[in-house]
Amino acid sequence: MTYLPDIGRYDTMPYRRCGKSGLLLPAVSLGLWHNFGNSASFSRMQEICRTAFDHGITHFDLANNYGPPAGAAEENFGKILRTDFSDHRDELVISTKAGYDMWHGPYGNFGSRKYLLASLDQSLKRLGLDYVDIFYHHRPDPETPLEETMGALVQAVQSGKALYVGLSNYDGNTMKRAAEILQQQNCPFIINQNRYSMLDRTIEQNGLLDSCKEIQKGLITYSPLAQGLLTDRYLHGAIPDDSRIRTDGRFLQERQLTEDMLSKLQALQKLAQDRGQTLAQFALCWILRQNTVTSVLIGASKPEQVIDCIQAAHQPPLESETLDTINTILYGRRDMDR
Repeated sequence: MTYLPDIGRYDTMPYRRCGKSGLLLPAVSLGLWHNFGNSASFSRMQEICRTAFDHGITHFDLANNYGPPAGAAEENFGKILRTDFSDHRDELVISTKAGYDMWHGPYGNFGSRKYLLASLDQSLKRLGLDYVDIFYHHRPDPETPLEETMGALVQAVQSGKALYVGLSNYDGNTMKRAAEILQQQNCPFIINQNRYSMLDRTIEQNGLLDSCKEIQKGLITYSPLAQGLLTDRYLHGAIPDDSRIRTDGRFLQERQLTEDMLSKLQALQKLAQDRGQTLAQFALCWILRQNTVTSVLIGASKPEQVIDCIQAAHQPPLESETLDTINTILYGRRDMDR
């Protein structure tokens, strides 16, 4: 049956500007890091993407190495673009990245001009697109000059293969140096992508959050639910068979479910319930309180999870007293929020 998007898909989703650029992103975006590899059900992938678009999610985030195997998520999303979204390309913001290991040999990772531009060509072929809306450098390269890596991003835009560029996993000082190089060449660098959650506040400590605010660059955050810890899946210590711990185990391990962690998660769950929210919605509201944050990237293994997370974009901001209580629960101190 032909897919017809919900006619009211733009009625309720808030859209936020990427820094001082002209691009708006939905407050909640869909990341395809998990659940879009070749071991997943294609019909389920379609359901997730359709549900997202029907509820105002216009931004779909990928990378060259998302799978498994590497490249599979781009290939599968490319099929969905053709089957479901072919008439809606101009309503979508599609991003991809390069920087992590992608192919064998000395030219298949990090930040050389050769790797980045070759990877972008491969990504476009897998996606079946002429261009992506945002092309990211996925991680800093300690060996390649920053000027070379940024020059490759400039070339990606000048060649028409990307509309905007972004940086991922950079700290504040390195991001500002990169921004200066890109500005000198009039390259539209508009956004940073970094991990951020109540359980991981690194970007508050490494200068990235402050730097984004200072030079007016967008920020989209990944792992907002800490790989599932900030959901109701593990609240009582049981590990479901279909959980990420059981099916993947690379980024979330059973050893992280200590008694102390479970106690903290249960206390956060009580705060969420007092606000009439799920723990996932509560965790997303915590991130969206930051005006510097353009969007939060969620992952989903079923459409219902997308719908649950989207509700966070429509719920009231967290009160100062609630923020203080969160800090006390997690860190034993109240004065951590600016």
